[in-house]
Amino acid sequence: MKEQQKKIRSPLSVISTFPDFVEEHSSVIKESLIALLICAIGDLCAGIILGKMTFFLEAFPGLLVIIPGAIGMRGNIFGSFASRLSTNLHIGIISAKFEFSEELNYNIFSSFVLTLVLSLFLAIIAKALCILLHQPSMSVLDFILISVIAGVISNLIMLPITMIVSFKSFEHGWDPDNITSPIIAAFGDLFTLPAIIASVFILQAMKFNMMFKDCVLVIILIAVAVSFVYCYRLSYETKSILKQSTPVLLLCSLLGGAAGGILNSAVETLLTNPSLLTLLPLFSGECGSLISILGARLSSGLHSGLVEPFKKPEGEAVHNFIISFILAIIVFPLIGLLAEGSSYGLGVTGVGFDKILMISTFAGLILVAIMVTIVYYVSITSYNNNLDPDNIVIPISTSITDSISSLILISVSLLILGVLI
Repeated sequence: MKEQQKKIRSPLSVISTFPDFVEEHSSVIKESLIALLICAIGDLCAGIILGKMTFFLEAFPGLLVIIPGAIGMRGNIFGSFASRLSTNLHIGIISAKFEFSEELNYNIFSSFVLTLVLSLFLAIIAKALCILLHQPSMSVLDFILISVIAGVISNLIMLPITMIVSFKSFEHGWDPDNITSPIIAAFGDLFTLPAIIASVFILQAMKFNMMFKDCVLVIILIAVAVSFVYCYRLSYETKSILKQSTPVLLLCSLLGGAAGGILNSAVETLLTNPSLLTLLPLFSGECGSLISILGARLSSGLHSGLVEPFKKPEGEAVHNFIISFILAIIVFPLIGLLAEGSSYGLGVTGVGFDKILMISTFAGLILVAIMVTIVYYVSITSYNNNLDPDNIVIPISTSITDSISSLILISVSLLILGVLI
């Protein structure tokens, strides 16, 4: 364990050639690549589950509006939780032994409270979007009950998974910055939709009495308010997490709605090219996970002194950028093949392996080129303003990634399909 920590904190050697660079960072690339492939499996499973939710989407109009935001929220909250654990493990604040401590308990409670608050806010945003877009929707009461109950269910699953992945990866000599964010995102994608389905069944069970539903709503509202105030006053650590994370996560929910609007504007293209629909969650998930790895590594680097918050990125920061591009060159062609192969296997006409490879690869490289810059400056800006990057970087970067990944993928798809067809 000491060797692992020493390796993370030691300065990088001067690397003269690209093969030397790859060899120097082979463990980082391998760990990150494995995590990204696991994330791809989770995203593919999430797409299959979503395809089986037709009945629920019809019975509860407006439910689809809440799904992208709910998936993104799990990744943002628990990605940040994992990033804080990783940083605290690296610098020794939290023991490498899997045991509860005051610092760990504060992080657990803060993540739970953030889930309650953001689930409530997401429900209100979903209802508001339906009204603004003149779309049929269920009542705000149903939105709140489904969103909050699903949030609690997901929380009970995601909290222990996040801790186990973080502690076990560190215990086995792996850098949690390379492992946790993609795996947590994969589990978040995988469990969010079943949690929403379970909350729908619970809501249906409540329909025997409207008074009972109203009472449950009042209990939820009181629980959210009381837990937030209590957590805010509990300690400096919990106050900092809530104070820094809440505004960012609220903004992320709004960005999630923007991503949905972008997708809706190109619905005809997506419906006439089914493999693009399959590629969409894979592309968005891999982009978010790749950027989360970068954000977590920059955050740990800033805390440990490996990354200097300069206006022009240097040294370790640039090395992390190069690693991101190496991973992108490997991952994005693979998910293109996976999307087209899945469509072929299901007997659905795709756009062709050559076109899907070009679309996925070009769109991925464009997005990574944009996001490494955004992530770096969000990281150093938050750090220079005495804000913890662990609370800021991953939520903002993944939400921006979700929004612009949809725009970039659709734009590149239209361009390549328009030129080649």
